[in-house]
Amino acid sequence: MADFKGYQQHENLNRIKKIVAIGGGHGLGRVMSALSFMKERLSAIVTTTDNGGSTGRIRMEHGGIAWGDLRNCLNQIITEPSTASALFEYRFGGNGELAGHNLGNLMLKALEDMHIRPTEAVNLIRDLLHVKSFIFPMSEQPIHLAAVLNGGSSVVGEVSVDSLTELPKSLFLVPYATATPEAIQALRDAEVILFGPGSFLTSIIPPILLPEIAEQLRQSEAKKIFIDNLGTELGPASSLSLTDRIQWIHEIVGQPIIDGAIVPTDTQLNEQLNCRIIAGRLNADDISYRHDRTLLCSAIDELLGMLFKPQEDDVMHALAEM
Repeated sequence: MADFKGYQQHENLNRIKKIVAIGGGHGLGRVMSALSFMKERLSAIVTTTDNGGSTGRIRMEHGGIAWGDLRNCLNQIITEPSTASALFEYRFGGNGELAGHNLGNLMLKALEDMHIRPTEAVNLIRDLLHVKSFIFPMSEQPIHLAAVLNGGSSVVGEVSVDSLTELPKSLFLVPYATATPEAIQALRDAEVILFGPGSFLTSIIPPILLPEIAEQLRQSEAKKIFIDNLGTELGPASSLSLTDRIQWIHEIVGQPIIDGAIVPTDTQLNEQLNCRIIAGRLNADDISYRHDRTLLCSAIDELLGMLFKPQEDDVMHALAEM
């Protein structure tokens, strides 16, 4: 394990042509915001299984995919706030039918009802907000997260999974759905793939439950990095150690894939964890359980230097022997 030194440079990230971040909620938005300078070189594959809050109400009453995490990701990556971005993030107050609804969710749902592909709907909003990076839903079909419990019963819905008092035996998606083609292509092109931070079971795991995404992760030669949460997660995932979480990813994908991890300073490490790790204080000053964007970017850059350097050393050693 190496200590994070907090360099304010993008030396290694500037060499990367394509990087993909997988997840959902505020965690993925934080990563996208931290790496927004990469513009078109940066893509996100966003979880679309949420069934809580404004998103859940829309899904219950009108069907469709979960738009909340896509909206959150779009809003956080905006580098220059505008009237359009404020409108997109506007949340209705009061006690009427619109109370609690986010206007961005309603805009995206309206585009879906107009039979516009979800990916194209996101692209229209990207253009409106002048967002350069690409943002893809994990699937363009309505889909829910479900869990098999240790007693053999099951629960359906992200909210139900988050409410469990024990770790589920396994997770699956219902009904059957396919991954968004653009998301698969982004993984094919990626030199670096990031997982997290965020709710482990309900934000990070759902995309890799899609067979096409798991298959692409098995085939990909990209460096794969797990970004751990800064605090103990609430819900059933709270019992999982860093090693446990990485093992869950490996078991779902079908083989070990994680090359490195970014973790808080006080993380307890298992010596059997076969990946490069850097640890440090990455907390934001305003919200301590969220990552500071500048520090997170520097940590990713520093870890990439560690992961790619052995390859460069091997090349130099081979040249020296010729």
